Amino acid sequence: MSWKKYFTPIPTGDNSNGSYSPFTARSSGNLAGPARSNYSSYLPDVYVGSPNRVERYAQYNTMDQDSEVNAALDILAEFCTQKNKANNTPFMVDYKNKATNNEVNIIGQYLRQWCKLQNFETKMFRTVRNSFKYGDQFFVRDPETKRWFHVDPANVTRIIVNESEGKLPEQYVIKNINFNFKDGIATTPYHTTGNITSGSQQYNGIGGARGMVGQPQSSMSGSRFTTDDGEVTVDAKHVVHLSLSEGLDNNYPFGNSLLETIFKVYKQKELLEDAIIIYRVQRAPERRVFYVDVGNMPSHLAMQFVERVKTEIHQRRIPSQTGGGTNVIDSSYNPLSINEDYFFPQTAEGRGSKVETLPGGTNLGEIDDLRYFTNKLVRGLRIPSSYLPTGADDSASQYNDGRVGTAYIQELRFNTYCERLQNLLVEEFDQEFKRYLLEKGLNVDTSMFDLKFQPPQNFASYRQAEIDNARVPTYTQMAAIPYMSNRFALKRFLGMSDEELAENERLWREENEENLDPIPGEASAEMRDAGISPATIGDDLGNMEDEVQGDEAAPIDGGAGDAPETATGGDAAPAPATTDQTV
Repeated sequence: MSWKKYFTPIPTGDNSNGSYSPFTARSSGNLAGPARSNYSSYLPDVYVGSPNRVERYAQYNTMDQDSEVNAALDILAEFCTQKNKANNTPFMVDYKNKATNNEVNIIGQYLRQWCKLQNFETKMFRTVRNSFKYGDQFFVRDPETKRWFHVDPANVTRIIVNESEGKLPEQYVIKNINFNFKDGIATTPYHTTGNITSGSQQYNGIGGARGMVGQPQSSMSGSRFTTDDGEVTVDAKHVVHLSLSEGLDNNYPFGNSLLETIFKVYKQKELLEDAIIIYRVQRAPERRVFYVDVGNMPSHLAMQFVERVKTEIHQRRIPSQTGGGTNVIDSSYNPLSINEDYFFPQTAEGRGSKVETLPGGTNLGEIDDLRYFTNKLVRGLRIPSSYLPTGADDSASQYNDGRVGTAYIQELRFNTYCERLQNLLVEEFDQEFKRYLLEKGLNVDTSMFDLKFQPPQNFASYRQAEIDNARVPTYTQMAAIPYMSNRFALKRFLGMSDEELAENERLWREENEENLDPIPGEASAEMRDAGISPATIGDDLGNMEDEVQGDEAAPIDGGAGDAPETATGGDAAPAPATTDQTV
């Protein structure tokens, strides 16, 4: 049947409610398994990620336009994609077993060939940066050329996952397929409105979806496996999925963006920046206060008089000529200018109108609140303050070697954070490179090595150098003491572990094997400890006797002297005759 090509049938046996499962031991395994009890059918389920996942991508693009967020993502991507100077690739080969020189050269050659095929020299930075930005990156792998073609994450509508195979992705539903073979692009960019809340502070559900699983929005009626116009189903074995998800969150198999944790801070900072700009526009200019003397006029006449004075001040009368040839006076609006003078009559008693200046805002330079939210946003992305200046005082910071103070702690934490991000992505690159080697027909054990990213830039090497500079003089002094064990000194004063001591001993023996003399009798002694002797019995007994040295007197034979007296005073018994068998 055709449906068997896409779905895995589950045997039910005599159980009408579901398949047998080892997780149902209470009924001797006759109850439904997780693939049936947790979901509504035996068919593979459809995962769509967060209900507003596509709208979030648009919001991430908006956040990327902020200068601080943009610089932070660039710093993270730059530190995680350092180039290995040995092979001119972003990767290094970590050999778990000892490899021959021929194997090392062949693997290095194929690694450079694979990186050139994928154009990682120019695309690796953007690939890793987009993975941090969106939480996912998708590529369609050409089964013939093995080249990757980029897929916009917003164009991946859903992933079909087989629950019976332990949530193994089987198919990716992708829309807007439009291959660009020159640049290695598989889809056209997806455009959204950027509205992720739709007027609400809560996430919007999708068609009765249960969290991350359910039926996506569709313009066509049908089941959850029905594809819309322009959607293509791609087998999972031809899709490369880079994700920041460990599988422990609710968005699996989609990943979580690094910008998700700072979304609230970003909105607060954005609102504060708008408020600061509005305040400066409204309160920064100086204003004038006109005191108009109205004498003893009634209130209604006083207001009319004030309006007449205001009109005269705000209007400028300019002679002009209309089409009829008649000269007229045009009154145009005249904004108050600092270059104009004002004249008001005043009585002899000093009464009259006057003009005073109302000062503008006095706290225009106070942006501590904005700096607070900016620093909070940067700390949310784990960026050290020395890497991302946020003010005039920070821009003057000089290069620091990371040896002292808080600067080094920030560097160490940032280095650890970058390594953790690298570990989330490098596994997929490792599997893809090993797949490339096998498909190229290379006969090599792929379990002997792992592909890893080049370690990020950090000051950990400076720290190790400082520690070594402090430990080596101490070890030199202690090693000169005759009653101090060298092995104890290496562990105590150089901080070497047992594994490092064993590795050092092995390498030292390999380097000095020609100068080492075998210890005589060492193997015989080990065999004798086990009760086995390679020599004859006479040799063993002869080795036990002490050799008689030069002029030393030989011991007196006990049989040649007088016999000692017995306890009863009688003569002792005669000595036995000496024979060849007596020892």
